[in-house]
Amino acid sequence: MIFDIPLLNTGLDADIAHCIDNKTKPIGSLGKLELLAKQICQVQQTLTPQLKEPQMLVFAGDHGVVESGVSPFPQAVTQQMVMNFLQGGAAINVFCQQHGIEFRVVNAGINGELPEHVGLIDASISKGTQNFVKQAAMTDLQCQQALEKGSELVADRHKRGSNVIGFGEMGIGNTSSAAAIMAAVLNLDAQECTGVGTGLDKAGVERKAKLINKALKRAQLKKSTPMQVLAEFGGFEIAMMCGAMLKAAELRMLVLVDGFIASSAALLASKMHPAFLQYAIFCHRSKELGHKKMLKAMAVEALIDLDMRLGEGSGVAVAYPLVQSAVLFVNQMASFEDAGVSKDG
Repeated sequence: MIFDIPLLNTGLDADIAHCIDNKTKPIGSLGKLELLAKQICQVQQTLTPQLKEPQMLVFAGDHGVVESGVSPFPQAVTQQMVMNFLQGGAAINVFCQQHGIEFRVVNAGINGELPEHVGLIDASISKGTQNFVKQAAMTDLQCQQALEKGSELVADRHKRGSNVIGFGEMGIGNTSSAAAIMAAVLNLDAQECTGVGTGLDKAGVERKAKLINKALKRAQLKKSTPMQVLAEFGGFEIAMMCGAMLKAAELRMLVLVDGFIASSAALLASKMHPAFLQYAIFCHRSKELGHKKMLKAMAVEALIDLDMRLGEGSGVAVAYPLVQSAVLFVNQMASFEDAGVSKDG
C-alpha cells in the first residue's frame, strides 16, 4: 500500500514554543509534558489542540510458531482472552472505561470461532499464521490484506470523528514475532531481543531465542524490505496494526503505541515511512527484554515506565491521562499576561 504521510509543517513551531513557554511557569518546568504538548500541537497544526473521540483497537491473532514451544500457554488462550475482552473482564476494559476511551477488539486471525458481538470487529485473514521457524508466517498477499484491513478500520474510526487512536494486541506467541522482527530489522542476534513473554523461565527464553535465530537463518533476509520481514515473521495482528498506524498518521491522527509487540509494528511502519514517527506517541516502556533497545533504535522515548508487560493496549490506556494533561495545560493554563504575573526576576 502507498500511504501519503508528510513531514510535519514547522511553520507554527515558533508560535507553539511561545505559547508553551509563556504559561505561568518556569520555561521547561513541565518537562516531557511540554515536549508532548508541542508534538500534539504540531500534528494538529494548532495552538488549541483537542482530543476527539479517543479510540482503542486491540488486534488479536494466533501464531503457528506456538507449536515449537515458544510460550508456556496454549494457543487457545488467545481466543479465551478475546472472550474476556468481550465480557469486559480484562485490564484494558477497566482502563478504557476509566478514561472514556471507546474500545474494540479486532479478530485479525484467531484459530477459533467467535460470537457476533458489538465490541468485536471480524477482520480475520486466516485462522492463524504458519510456524515461521519452518516457513514464512504468511504469504505476501495475506500480508498486504492485513495492512489494507488495518488501514480501513482506522479510516472508519476517523470518519466517526476520532483524532486520537491507541493500538494494542493479543496473541499467544506474538512476543516471538516481535523479537524476530526486531532482530531482522536491526540486524541483531535474537538473544538481544527475546524476553520471557507470558512467563517463560530462563531455559524457556534460551530455547525461544534459539528458535528465532533458526528462523532468521532460514529466511536469509540480508537486504530485506519491511514488507518481507513482516510476511516472514509477523502475525496478522502485527501486520494489521502496522497498516492501521500508517493510515492514522496519514489522517493526521495522534497514534498511541503500546509496548513491545505494538512497537514492533511501529518499527516496521517507521521503516516504510520515516515521517510516521512524528505522529506516534510511545506510551510506555515494557519490561519485556528488547523494548528499551527498540525504542532507542527509533530515537523515541516512552511516556511512562511502570515495569508493565501485559500488552492488550494497557500501557496506552494508563498513559492517556498524560496526553490529556498536555492538551489541557496548553488550552487552560494562564499566560503571564493573562494572570498579571511578572516574568522578570
